[in-house]
Amino acid sequence: MSLLNTLMPKLSSAPATRSEDRTPDLEPTVKPVYEIKETPEAFGVTVFLPGVSKDGLDLTADEGQVRIVGRRAWKQPESWAALYRETVDAPFELVLAHDNALDADKIAAELRDGVLRVSLPKHEALKPRKIPVS
Repeated sequence: MSLLNTLMPKLSSAPATRSEDRTPDLEPTVKPVYEIKETPEAFGVTVFLPGVSKDGLDLTADEGQVRIVGRRAWKQPESWAALYRETVDAPFELVLAHDNALDADKIAAELRDGVLRVSLPKHEALKPRKIPVS
């Protein structure tokens, strides 16, 4: 089972727009930085979410996709003025499509120090097995 056909980012069908083209009441959604690794037993997704608390995070596994949604909020001290900033206060969403090769009952996630680690175990039928020869 290959990563290329099992766990992939789900691409948005919405066209990219310039900021001046956006409707003022629509807030842009950002995609967090992440990486995906594969072992024979599971996929591992690491998502870098500095400034996100467990309360501001929602992880769901539905038929055919894993969705990570939340909001990054920067609490700047009142006396500070940002000189340069690469982070934005905005909701984020990461949707990973899969071909139902995951064991949804065994998915586990941990958020520590701004890094979310999600373990997505594969179904037993998809794991490699050693066949005894008699």
